[in-house]
Amino acid sequence: MTVDWSAFTPANGAAGGLLIGAAAVLLMLGAGRIAGISGILGGLLPPERGSRWRLAFLLGLCVSPWLYTLGAALPAMVVEAGTGRLILAGLLVGAGTRFASGCTSGHGVCGLSRGSRRSFVATAIFMAAGFAMVYVLRHLVGG
Repeated sequence: MTVDWSAFTPANGAAGGLLIGAAAVLLMLGAGRIAGISGILGGLLPPERGSRWRLAFLLGLCVSPWLYTLGAALPAMVVEAGTGRLILAGLLVGAGTRFASGCTSGHGVCGLSRGSRRSFVATAIFMAAGFAMVYVLRHLVGG
């Protein structure tokens, strides 16, 4: 295994983590809501009453990469999977968020910070499943 040192950007990672944490805290203080993206998006389909905050939060997620480009170039993205594999991965993640009653942002960021045991278990399962899939796809399947 080799490390691509040009992709090692701890300052960007720390800044992104601070922004995610700040957004989660502001949403909790301002609206009394957990910043779980699957729940925020799910609340728009069909729209719940008073869901303007959901649109604002998701708009912020979509606009933030553009704002980043005002100060620096976006890193190059390389996706090493075909369309079919990406669709399957998206469906599996969607099913997983329904089974876990939340996503990695809701459980991993907000739930762990609140000391939720359920979120600890869910996050451990998310991570273990991710590690297992990378191992299977990279070392057993060879993709």
